[in-house]
Formats: sequence, C-alpha cells, structure tokens
Amino acid sequence: MRENTRLFNRLKAAVSGEVMADPASCGRYATDASIYQMMPEAVVVPRSVQDVEAAMSVAREEGCPILPRGGGTSQCGQTVNRAVVLDNARHLNRILEIDAEGLTARVEPGLVLDELNRALKPHGLWFPVDPSTASRCTLGGMAANNSSGGKSLRYGIMRDNVRAISAILPDGSKARFDGADPGPGAYADLVADMRALGRREAEEIAARFPKVLRRVGGYNIDALTGEDANMAHLLVGSEGTLAYFTELELSLAHLPGEKVTGVCHFPNFYAAMEAAQHLVTLNPQAVELVDDTMIALGRDIPLFRKTIDAFVRGEPAALLLVEFAEGSAGANAAKLSDLSQMIGDLGFAFDGAGDRWGGVVPVTDNALQGAIAEYRKAGLNIMMSMKEAGKPISFVEDCAVALPDLAEYTQGLTDIFAGHGTKGTWYAHASVGCLHVRPVLNMRQDKDVRTMRAIAEEAFDLVRRYKGSHSGEHGDGIVRSEFHEKMFGPRIVRSFEEVKARFDKKGLMNPGKIVHAPAMDDRRLFRYGPDYTVPDFETALDWSAWPGAGGGFQGAVEMCNNNGACRKLKGGVMCPSFRAMRNERDVTRGRANTLRLAISGQIPGGLTSDAMAETMKHCVSCKACRRECPTGVDMARMKIEVLAARRRDTGLTFADKLIGYLPRYAPTAAKVPWLMNLRNRVGPARKLTEGVTGISHRRDLPQWSAKPFRDDEAQDSDPQVLLFADVFNRYFEPDNLRAAIRVLRAAGLRVGVAGDGTGRALDCGRTLLAVGCVDEARIEARRVIEATKGAVAKGVRVVGLEPSSILTFRDEFLALCPGPEAEALSKAALTFEEFLAPLPDLPLKPVSRPIHVHGHCHQKAHDAVTPMLDLLRRIPGAEVTLIDSGCCGMAGAFGYAPDTIDVSLKMANLDLFPALEAAPDQAIIVADGTSCRHQIAEGTARRAIHVARLLDELIG
Repeated sequence: MRENTRLFNRLKAAVSGEVMADPASCGRYATDASIYQMMPEAVVVPRSVQDVEAAMSVAREEGCPILPRGGGTSQCGQTVNRAVVLDNARHLNRILEIDAEGLTARVEPGLVLDELNRALKPHGLWFPVDPSTASRCTLGGMAANNSSGGKSLRYGIMRDNVRAISAILPDGSKARFDGADPGPGAYADLVADMRALGRREAEEIAARFPKVLRRVGGYNIDALTGEDANMAHLLVGSEGTLAYFTELELSLAHLPGEKVTGVCHFPNFYAAMEAAQHLVTLNPQAVELVDDTMIALGRDIPLFRKTIDAFVRGEPAALLLVEFAEGSAGANAAKLSDLSQMIGDLGFAFDGAGDRWGGVVPVTDNALQGAIAEYRKAGLNIMMSMKEAGKPISFVEDCAVALPDLAEYTQGLTDIFAGHGTKGTWYAHASVGCLHVRPVLNMRQDKDVRTMRAIAEEAFDLVRRYKGSHSGEHGDGIVRSEFHEKMFGPRIVRSFEEVKARFDKKGLMNPGKIVHAPAMDDRRLFRYGPDYTVPDFETALDWSAWPGAGGGFQGAVEMCNNNGACRKLKGGVMCPSFRAMRNERDVTRGRANTLRLAISGQIPGGLTSDAMAETMKHCVSCKACRRECPTGVDMARMKIEVLAARRRDTGLTFADKLIGYLPRYAPTAAKVPWLMNLRNRVGPARKLTEGVTGISHRRDLPQWSAKPFRDDEAQDSDPQVLLFADVFNRYFEPDNLRAAIRVLRAAGLRVGVAGDGTGRALDCGRTLLAVGCVDEARIEARRVIEATKGAVAKGVRVVGLEPSSILTFRDEFLALCPGPEAEALSKAALTFEEFLAPLPDLPLKPVSRPIHVHGHCHQKAHDAVTPMLDLLRRIPGAEVTLIDSGCCGMAGAFGYAPDTIDVSLKMANLDLFPALEAAPDQAIIVADGTSCRHQIAEGTARRAIHVARLLDELIG
C-alpha cells in the first residue's frame, strides 16, 4: 500500500496538512479536464507555505517530481503527473492585500477568481482576465497556464495582468520575480542568464513566434528580449515546471459598468467567421461564438433552456455575441445601432432568405445578459453533455489565427475533420481568432486515437500555414508540448530546454510539460488506457439512457469531464458538501472519479468498498448536480446505487432500519407519541441511545403528533386534485396537510387523498432509498403508480407538500419503474405551489410583514422555486425575498448523524443562517422542506412555516 512507503511517511512527518496516498484519494487527483490520467505518488494539502517548503524538500531528497495544483480544470494534462501533488486550493487561498488606489492586489495561489472579484466589487474593481472557469479556477493556476477569457480583446491575458510572482524554486530558494533590477545573489545570476538568452535569441523569436493576440505555447522567452524584462512574465504560462508560486501581485481594472449585448444571427458558419473581422472594428469588449450544436445541446439542459429561448430567434447556424460597455445607456444604444447597421451592410436581415437571413437581437436586460454569459461560459460542458460513447475531444481546441484568415481556417479545419469521418463543435472567442473546436471521438478505441493523431498533425500544419498559434489559450500540457518543434523550430525548443534546465536542474517540477514531452497519443497516459475495462454488473436502477456496463451506469458516471463546475463556491446549490469542506473527495467531480475508478477495478473492493462509502458519506442527495452539472451527472441517483450495492454486501444497521422503515412503523409509533417524544426531554437517554440509533445527542428529533393525519379527512367525491400525504407531514406536522386541504377547497376544488384502499398509507420510498433498500422502494413506487393511475388518466393532478417526496415521482420513480405509467405520473405530479400558481387568485387578506423564502434543494433542482415565489407575490401587500442560500444541510438523516452533524451545520452557516440573522425580526420565514424547517429551528431563533400554512392563515 502507498501509505507504507518511505515517501508517504516522511511527508506525514514533515507537514501539518493532510497527506494522502491511498488509491481513492490519489485517483481523485489523477485526472484533470483533459483525456489523461496519471496516478500521483502522494497528495499533500498544505496549510501554509512552510508546509509547501517541507513537502518540496522531502520530494527533492526522495527524487520525486512535484506538481502544484489549483482547481484541476486544465484541459491539456498540465495538472496530472506521477508526482507529489500539492493542492493549493483548500487552504492557500487568502487575499493578502487590495490596493484600490494603486489598482493592485496580492493573493495566494489557491484563491478562486470569483472569490477575488467578489471582494473587489465593493471597491468598484475587478480582475479582468475572465475565463469560463472563473467559479473554480485559481489565480495560481491561471498564472501557470497564462489564461485569458472573453474580454482579452480589451484587457489582455494573464501575462498582461501579472505584476510580480513570489516563488519557491526547485532547489528550495525563494525569489520575487518582477521587473525590478535584482540585488546580488543567486536570483540575480538567474535573471542575468535569462536576459542574456533573450538577447541572444531575439532575432529567432521575432521570426518564429506567431503575431496573433493569443499565443501561450512554450515559455514566454519573448518577454526576455527587452531591457526592462519582467521576470514574472517568464513564469506566467510555465505550467508549474519552473517554480512553485507562493504569492501573486495582480493588476486590477475598474468595473466596466453598464453593458449591452447584440446577438448576431447568421445563416451559416462561414458567414459568421467572415463577419468577425468587421465586428471588432466597432471596439466591442468581446465577440463570442455559439454554434448550432451548442444551441441544440443547451436546449436539452433544463438550466439553459429558458435562456436560449429568450435570445435565439429562428434556427441560426451560428451566433456571435457582441458585448459593449461604453459607460452609459446612450453610448451603448449607439453601439447596438452601429452593430445592426453593420450586419445589414453585410447583407443579413431577418426578413431575408437563405444565405441572406440573419440579424441582431439586442439584449439590454442585465439578468438576461448574465444568463447568456453563464450559458456561453458553460460551452465546454454543454458540448460534453452528449450521452454517447464518443465525446468532443480537446487537442486542437484553441488554435488561433489572424481574423482575416478565420473563415478560411475554420473551413479548412472542418474539411480535415470530415476527411477523418468526424465533425467539430465550435464556440468561444471570435474576437481574437481563437475558436474552441473539438472533433467527436471515442478515446477508448485505438482507431479513434489514431484519428486524433492524424487530425492533430494536419491541423497544426494548417495553423502554421496561416502563421497562427497552435496553443492559444488552454496551454501545452501533454497534448500540445510535443508539437513545439514543428511550430517554433528546433532552435526555439532548445531555448525552452535551456530555461527548464537553468531553473530545475534535476527536472523535478512537473516534468514532461512544455519540454521533453511524451507523445500526446500514448494511451498509457490516458484516462481510458489500453487496459481500461468495466466488467458488466447488475444495477438497481434504470440507466438505459447511457451506454456502457451496468446497464448504462458506466456511461452515466463517465459523463463527468472533470471541468469542475461543481467546485463553484457561490450561486446555485451545487455542491454543498464541497462548499463546506473544500475537499476534492466531497465534490461531484471527486465522487464521479471515485465511481469510475471503482467500477473499472482501480479501487480494491469497487462499489462496496469502504473508500467508496467514505466518498459518498457527505453527499446529501440535494440533486443540485442533476440540474446544475452541465453534463448531467446525477450524483444523488448514483449514491442510491452505491448504497444498494453496499447493503447487499453488509446488510442494514439498526440506525439504517430506523430511517428506512419509518413509514412502516410510524402508524404504531404514532399511537404512543408521548413515549416516542420522551427521548428529547430526557438528557441521559439522548447520550445512551446515540450509538444505536445513529442520532446525535445534540439534536432534537421531530415531535410525533398526537393527531396524525388520516386519509379520510379529505375524500370529496370526484376529486379534482389528489393530495399525496407524505410520512413527514402525516405524522409530525399534520396541520400542514390540513391547511393545504382548506386552501385547495378555498380555491373551489374538490380534494381527495391518494390511497390504495388497503388502509396502509402510500409511501414515496424516499426513506428506503436513503439506506439503499431499492427493491422495497420499487414496491412502494408501484403501489403509488397503481393507486393513482386511474385519476392520472383522467387528467387529475397529484399534489404534495414535501418536495423530497412529491418530486420523487418525477425523478426516481422513472428509474425504479420505467414505463408509460411512471411517465404519466411524473407529468401529473406537482408541488403545492406549482399546482396553485396558474389558478385564479385566492381570497387572501393582505400581509404587512416581509416574507423571506428558503427553497428546498429538490425544488431548485426541478425549477419549482419560481412558482412558489409567484404564488406568494400574489398575496396583497407581500414583499417576497428569496434567500440566496444553498442546501440547508439537514438533508434528512444527514444532519442528525453524530459523524455528519458538524458538516450539516457548516453548510447551514455558509448562507442560510447568516441570511436569517440579517432578515427583519418581523419577517415571515417560509420553507417547504421538513428538513429545512427543522434545521432553521435547531440552528437559529427563527421558525419557518410551509406555504400552505401561510396561505391558510390569510384566507379571508
């Protein structure tokens, strides 16, 4: 085992941060967003620069390579290696200084870009390099990659915005790399040698380096040719091969202010590419491409469907999103007018036909512009959402050519793809001639790997013909480094090797990148290597929408492309446990990688292993990834498979039975509520029962009601709506159900309660799924489907109060009992607010108190929060505020367990609890989720109520 190696033991002794060497932990750091996988020797999560120094010292003495890593979003294999991986993002993420007057900031390397911009916004500033991965990429990684973004036309790339870098060199010495003349010493000698190299090679650099706005290939030795060379610019783009960055000094810019976007529609792709050179003469701050493939795929993703419908007219072959920020509404309007005039002058109009069809859709609404920007930023992940075995593969993705050559170049590349029997998907930065294109290939097949190689050779020949750059944005890594000699010539490559040798004599800093690279098509380095297989296995749920073993489970797991959208720290809900813990294990990507390793035999014990159970431990099944992961990785559903497999292996604990079989013993327990509630009042009992029940002594349990809800409380003849009475509201908060019935009747509706006539309440199976009892849950699902199918066939809606229960009908039931009857129920099932929102207004009294709403995670995942807000805003005088919060953290039994209660409270304290503390004292707090209401009651002085209770109180 890796844990027993000398390296591991020495690292454990040397650093205060976490050190990992087991297959699961190392496997989570073995990949990035590229096609490659290389298992680390160990992973260190340093808590301080001193930890970094100690880890580098041990690795150096052991002759082991070192790999600094940020968000792990690299697309070319920069952040994978057989090395000691240093994870900067978890702890080394502080803002050290903001100088608003001097327009500079000093930061640690693990700081995420969006976190910096949130801190800068109150100063009216931002860091203007804006890659699509801003929600999770780190500033250290951006500098190492020489990243750029959609607005580089105006603001430049990382090299243009990094003033200085403080670094630890491979020999353990430290230096500040900047434009100042160094004092005497080893650093001064290094600077002198590098500047001498720059002067010596100036003529060759001028002849060989592409004259385009986007060129990040190789080392930036062109920065060494001037007398005032800034040594930091040599480190920028060095991909962790020269030094470890401890601190970066960045240039800031004033926020651009009000923006507008003109969405230019084109009838064919070539026309859009031909137009780009003209559009940039209007001095926009960005011109971004979206092709018809991205439009079609985006429409299939719930998160983006409404946005696309709002700004796309007809069926364009390509869009160019032209963004202006001129400082005033009038100036922006003038630019949009100029844009429309130019598109017209180019011969396009919406009333035109064939190749003359097209035009501009102006977008001035800030919210829609933001949604469009998020959609465009998700371009990579949208392209990767294809469910088939072949995926768009990154290897010629970000070549850059001059704008006058763009149309001919893209046509040439399209012809190369067609010649090899594939096609490309296009998006991104038309303003700088750097279009992201990925041919669709299957990296598990040798023939497609050979095709990749052939396309790369031909594509780079094409780029060279147009005097462009083969590496325009995403760096070199493994995929492009071997082509430097073809693109730059041998003399420049020897200069790159000289730089590497001068900094890193032993070649220990991220070897194999930029210089001395392996072949890009060496399958031994692939995520899906020559020996990669997934034996077939039995699954509990239906995964037939995807390819591969386990009835498609393999394909569903492999949808994760490692781009790391799940690592975002604000906005949406995904991924709550990562936001609380900042641990790669606890993010959707980390879990998906572990699952892939488990089913392919790379983790001993597979799905039933302790490593797999530990990986899934903090997944709260919030379903945020179901909606927010652009490639549709549904970790909540995958967790059910893991739990089912482990249950078959180990059986259920008593604590599992308490959770899973709650609906079965609840009728009996409800007859003695005084006894069931005794535990909360007797302190010693809480401690004594903790180990057996799996309930932390620090938590009160929900109170059993003395008057649980009965189905016969609402059995109107010929009902117009069927109420599903879930176990939580039925036995613990039955007044919610009674209030809902009164509200529905006040709306003039006849109400029935869903039942099967057996006298046993229907159950959604949610608690059974939570402990892996899938077969038992399937039985319950069939009971519900059978009991409601007659009413559903008549068009009657099935309505529920608890989101986690009623939305199971729209989700898990389809995987438990696939077929037309389950599909019919899924379409008929609605939350209480979804059902009421389109109906005529209720006779409600006005309310003078503000209403603050916390949405349940499953409501957010199913886009069911908006109807809730719409309904509440129809209350006379209502001021409704949606609390900007992620998961409450209770998540059923998760928040009650002794070993997860602290993580539960961490989740709540990220956003929800602070928002509740900041709300006015008189505010009404509304939360539909049972778990949410209990978390709020346990952790704050507030009490939340269900929407049904509030509406019932206000009915006149």
